[in-house]
This record gives sequence, structure tokens and C-alpha cells, in this order.
Amino acid sequence: MSPGPPLQQPRLPVRDLLREAGAGLMARPARVALTVLGTVIGVGALVATLGLSKTAGNQIVGRFSEVAATEVVVTPVPGAVGGDAAREAIPWDAEARLRRLNGVAAAGTLSDVDVRGALVRSVPINDPLGQTEVQLPVKAASPGLWRAVRAKLTAGRLPDAGHSARADRVVVLGRNAAARLGIRSLDQQPAIFIGDRLYQVSGLVGSVERQPALLGSLTIPDGTARREFGLRAPASVQIETEIGAVELVVRQAPRALSPSNPQLLRVAAPPDPETLRAGVENDLNALFLLLGGVSLLVGALGIANVTLVSVLERVGEIGLRRALGAARRHIAAQFLVESTVMGLLGGIAGASLGTLVVVAVSASRTWTPVLDPWMPLAAPLAGALIGLLSGTYPSLRAAAMEPVEALRTGTT
Repeated sequence: MSPGPPLQQPRLPVRDLLREAGAGLMARPARVALTVLGTVIGVGALVATLGLSKTAGNQIVGRFSEVAATEVVVTPVPGAVGGDAAREAIPWDAEARLRRLNGVAAAGTLSDVDVRGALVRSVPINDPLGQTEVQLPVKAASPGLWRAVRAKLTAGRLPDAGHSARADRVVVLGRNAAARLGIRSLDQQPAIFIGDRLYQVSGLVGSVERQPALLGSLTIPDGTARREFGLRAPASVQIETEIGAVELVVRQAPRALSPSNPQLLRVAAPPDPETLRAGVENDLNALFLLLGGVSLLVGALGIANVTLVSVLERVGEIGLRRALGAARRHIAAQFLVESTVMGLLGGIAGASLGTLVVVAVSASRTWTPVLDPWMPLAAPLAGALIGLLSGTYPSLRAAAMEPVEALRTGTT
């Protein structure tokens, strides 16, 4: 007898495969919805994390460019050869020297003043029994410092060059220092004692964008500190530069302040904005990507569990389809499609949720939302991949069932 024609492998059109998978999913919509929720949370957390980290990074860099990118601080090098010469490397006319440099918008000296433990109290004393003395830091500043630190007055005026030249006993109080002394306005022309020295309060500073320690300090003119407390030389110079002039000022400032020994001065310049942004994004990503990864793992386990339970519940259906000619690959393909569709739906919903979170947080903070354009497209694909991987084992288990055993098990 001649051999018969070879048996043709049964074929399952893609349309029929999708129809069968859809019917399997729609048979248990509540279970599918709860399963998809884990993927939604995981993908949404990843999209929101990446979007918020990039948005926050841009905002920080923008703020950095506005304030910190124009800040330069010059101080003597600690332990430099020269002893007193190193400590006095910054001259008293540092402000005038620096203003002559191109790119310098404002400059001023700032020093800590040793008041030898003197306490501070406000006058007049309305209640001698309730009057207390406090210990507050005292600083000395040249007139240009206030512009360099972007100080904002709430009352009074700031000392000028005349106050320093005459060594007038005037003082500027930071917001926190004024609160400790009980001074809220200058209507009564308040004065304070530093030890036994009487100082007129000329101004109250409410905020500074640089050197926040000034808010908790008393600040007197540098000429006054020189005469009253023996200040030998300014301790530092605060410089505000024009945008893009930092490198020029960093090179020229030491030579302008100490032409003979510029190596005695140390210049602190702001870091590169791109490096700062990368660091912020990396820190945020490292924190939240871990949370997003855990959520994705939970979602993947949920899909795998539901797909496996579905296989066990449909043993009779699997046996019947095998008996009617369905191949193992058809059974495996159906369950893989079901798990992949669940992952894809979770990815789409998660990408939408994550994008909405980025937009909502940005709107609440008046930020400009920033999101990589590929993220909303890649997130659904990531969800589908998770579903595909999660359904691999259950689909292989379903495909491995023998028709007779499956029918027997499904009918018992």
C-alpha cells in the first residue's frame, strides 16, 4: 500500500485566536480588572517617577541658574603659608576692587565678629524684671554685601559707605534675630545693646537668597567692627556675577584682591548645571524606580497567578479543544495572548495615570511638566512584555495537558 498523504497540522487563524482570548478574558471581567490593577500601579509609578524626576531636575537647574550659578565666594586658604598674611589676604577695599571687574554685578565682604561673649538685649526696657539677654552671632558687612546676597528689607534702611567710614554704631537685624529681641518694627526707633555698647537698629531684613545665616544674626558695618572689636581683615567676599561670567570672575578675583599672592585665596564657584541635574535625576530615580519595580513585580505575579488559575478552571475546555484537533501551540498561544492583553491594558492605563500624575504635580507647584516623548509609548509595551513573561509558565502547563486526562479531570 502506498503511504497516504502527510497529515496537515491544524491551523488557527489569528482572528480566531484573538476571538478566543477575548472570550476567555470577558468571561471573568472582575478578576481581570483586579489583575490589571497591579500592572497599572507599577507602570504608572515608573512613568510618574521618570517624569517627576526630570521635571524636578529641570526646575532645580532653573533655580540654580537664577541664584547659585551667579554666586562666587572668596575666602583665605586655611593653613596657607604666611600666617597673618594669609588671614589678611582680603583687603578692606575688596568691594571697590571687584566692582571694577567685568562680569561682577555686586560684591561685598562678610565676616564673623568676635564680641568676646557679649550678650545682646533690646532697649528701652519696659519691664526690667522680664528683660532677658540673649547671645546672638554678630557679623560685619560692607555696603555691597546686601545686594550680593539679594537681601529684602521689611523696614528701615541698609548701612551705606558713610556709616562704615565713620564707624557708626548702627545694626541690621535679620528676621529671626529681631524676633528673639522682640523688635517687630522701627516705629519707635529701637536700639540694642551689644555688651555695654549701644547700637541703633537701622533696618530689618526679611529674607536673603544667599547666606541665610544673616537672618539669625546682627550685622554691623565693617568699619564699625574694625574700630569697636578689632576686626583685622574681612573673612570672605560674596560676589554676584552676570550670567555666564562665573569663569571669568573666578580667574580674575584672586589677582584683583591679592595681586602679589593670589594663591592665598580660595574661590568657590558653582558646579556645572548639567552635572547637578543629572545628580538630582539619578537620586530620584534610584529611590522611586525601586518602588515602581516592586509594583511591577506584584503586577506580574498577579497576572501569572490569574492565568494559572484560569488554566486549572478550564481543564475540561482544554481537553475538549485538544480532542477536536487543537495543537499544543494553539492552547499555549491562547493563554499567552490573554496574559499579554492583560499586561497591555495595564500598561496603557498605567502610562495614562503616570502622565496625569506628572501634570497634576507640576500644576500644583507651577512647574513646567517634562516627560520623555517615548515614555507614553514604551510603557504599554513594557506592560505587554510583563504579561507575556508572566503567562509563559501557565500557557506551557496548559499546552502540556493530554486530551484524555484533561477531559477526565474536567468532567469530574
